[in-house]
Amino acid sequence: MDFSSFLVSLGTSFVIFLVLMLVFAWLSSNPGNHVIYYPNRILKGLDPTVGSRTRSPFAWIKEALSSSEKDVISMSGVDSAVYFVFLSTVLGIFVLSAVVLLPVLIPVAATDDGIKNAKKNDTLSVGTFNELDRLSMGNVNLGSNRLWAFLLATYWVSFVAYYLTWKAYNHISALRAEALMTPEVKAEQFAIVVRDIPPVPQGQTRKEQVDSFFRKIYPDTFYRSMIVTDNKEVNKLWEELEGYKRKLERSEAAFAASKTEAKPEGTKPMHKTGFLGLIGDKVDSIEFYSQEINELVRKLESEQKTTLREKQKNAAFVFFNNRATAASAAQNLHAKIVDKWTVLAAPEPRQLIWPNLYIDFIQRQVRQYVVYVIVALMIFFYMIPIGIISAITTLNNLTKLLPFLKPVVNINAIKIVLEAYLPQLALIIFLAVLPNLLLLLSKSEGIPSEGHAERAASGKYFYFTVLNVFLGVTLGGALFKTFKDIQKDPNSLVPLLASSLPGSATFFLTFVALKFFVGYGLELSRIVPLIIFHLKKKFLCKCEADVKDAWTPGDFGYGTRIPGDLLIFTIGLCYSIMTPLIIPFSVIYFGLGWLILRNQALKVYVSAYETYGRIWPHIFNRIIASLLLYQLTMFGFFGVKKFFYAPILIPLPIISLIFAFICHTKFYRAFADTALEVTCNELKEVPNMEQVFRSFVPPSLSSEKVDDDQFEDARSQASRTGSFA
Repeated sequence: MDFSSFLVSLGTSFVIFLVLMLVFAWLSSNPGNHVIYYPNRILKGLDPTVGSRTRSPFAWIKEALSSSEKDVISMSGVDSAVYFVFLSTVLGIFVLSAVVLLPVLIPVAATDDGIKNAKKNDTLSVGTFNELDRLSMGNVNLGSNRLWAFLLATYWVSFVAYYLTWKAYNHISALRAEALMTPEVKAEQFAIVVRDIPPVPQGQTRKEQVDSFFRKIYPDTFYRSMIVTDNKEVNKLWEELEGYKRKLERSEAAFAASKTEAKPEGTKPMHKTGFLGLIGDKVDSIEFYSQEINELVRKLESEQKTTLREKQKNAAFVFFNNRATAASAAQNLHAKIVDKWTVLAAPEPRQLIWPNLYIDFIQRQVRQYVVYVIVALMIFFYMIPIGIISAITTLNNLTKLLPFLKPVVNINAIKIVLEAYLPQLALIIFLAVLPNLLLLLSKSEGIPSEGHAERAASGKYFYFTVLNVFLGVTLGGALFKTFKDIQKDPNSLVPLLASSLPGSATFFLTFVALKFFVGYGLELSRIVPLIIFHLKKKFLCKCEADVKDAWTPGDFGYGTRIPGDLLIFTIGLCYSIMTPLIIPFSVIYFGLGWLILRNQALKVYVSAYETYGRIWPHIFNRIIASLLLYQLTMFGFFGVKKFFYAPILIPLPIISLIFAFICHTKFYRAFADTALEVTCNELKEVPNMEQVFRSFVPPSLSSEKVDDDQFEDARSQASRTGSFA
């Protein structure tokens, strides 16, 4: 990519961003679009525009900047606040790095003549563009004393990262503790999940087995237990019933809309009962759906009884009337053999992955390792096509591979546009298919909650993107360009690959720019959700519930958002010393992201679940991984530059590992478990234990007609004498 293509890419991305900002300012002021731009506020019963009709179209910037952490927590939860701590931490790392790197390293590099000498010696790496190379480490002569500045800067960036991530860990630990100490009653704080229950002894039922075991250990605080059941069939019936209820609601809405002054009796909706409503008998929709609902209600009630009595599994929920006891029980070993009576803290009821609760211990271990092997193979085999994409989508390589394209590619306007966007768009599209597959694999491990599964998928996605995008693009392009040289001299592989690293910086500069200008522009403008909503409303929505489903925004999607941010962090970190010009791009990415996503947290996204910051230790581990990759990359590059003092960097990876170990030892346990000190705070009201229990009953087993006795085989009949209900 030459300098003109780089400027075209940057300029057009910026123009697109400005256009999208103006589109947002215009569309968000239309009351008909408020459900797209302010759904979080609407769902909480708040005024979408904060009551001002003369409101500036850019007032959202001031509101985002002036919002407090408590505002974010009240609107989107603790997990959102933790995410913004992460954004501000990495933003701080790049800002403090820029304070030293930009005024020091750029002049040091720009005033040397390494590129000029490399041209004379015919050793300049292929694919670089000279205008920006002169501002990078590539312009420093081999073995020059100027490299001391770059070596010391490597230490500076590392210690800035240590300091800010330590502060972040401290702050998030306090946030988590404060949230868990709240006096409000949270159902999950009074329950534990018990898995791997041994076979039922002769003469006992499953509920009697669980009750006797836990009543013996916790005689004063044990409340009751609920046996986990196989809900596959009852869930099918419940979903079918809900589907018919929605169809009935649509038919009634259509009937009401047909009533006019000229025809007050209206027209009853009709439909055919056959395939896709195209064949079969024509029937009154309201009567038909009402009959189907009545029939399904009878089937559902029958299946509920069958499920509760005959489909019990080797897992249960155990409830305590004291949250400190529940927290303690979740951390203790309850059996002398670890694969029996395994216990963990209960997640929120809305997070539960029910089929995974009764997967036994050995099977979970086997599944976990099988998934790890599958992911490792995916990473390896994905690196092949990504490397090919990175190589082929470079125009020079593309014309070598497909010579017939040369006349088209040589047209200046087409060449500039293709060089500006082709490689980045190809990579972004190629990666779009991954997240759902990785989430499915994580759930197949036997993970019991949505939050945990998303954290696991997030980790896989991070390593996937770093290994395939960062390393795959860099090494793939270098191998393609230098393959003939490597064939002639295999010993030249390492120096050739290392010397090609600065050349890949141009790709990543445009990649980051595309992500923050176009990506965040689309995030703010919400053009795609707006178009989808209006299309659904016009052609598919038949009742108010359909309309609400069409505009319900969903959550942040941490499983893909955080790995994407960490990829940019890794790229910015690894190239910060070699090409300091990437630092402003990283600052803009995280600064703009903080601002725009702050607005989205306050007004748009609705949390699907709350884990009280349990994602942070996973983010921290990935930050450390990025830091290690950065330090090893710099050590290798100093070797390529033939700098005699490169071994001075050897302590840095060791310091990083020691730092990670200290942080893990000091902080992690409070994230893995709930501290008893936190749970001992007084509640503002006596908990209604029956309500706590009922919150864990799955919707398919809840019914107005299902009375208390129908749960006798799925929960204990412990004495309620000590109950607070």
